[in-house]
Amino acid sequence: MRIIIDKEICCGSGVCISVCPENAITLFDGKANLNEKKCDLDGLCIPACPHGAIGYEVEDSPGGCGF
Repeated sequence: MRIIIDKEICCGSGVCISVCPENAITLFDGKANLNEKKCDLDGLCIPACPHGAIGYEVEDSPGGCGF
């Protein structure tokens, strides 16, 4: 699982930046950018985004028994 930011929806308000305790989000060219190495996946930025541009992405896991 990881957090993703949809650049098409991001308005660049910076609210997500102010709520991120890890300072993992910055603005670049007027859009929020996530530093995944700093992100602790707490998701505080998700409800803070006024346009819903931030969310969790669940990576596909192998099917069956995991083999």
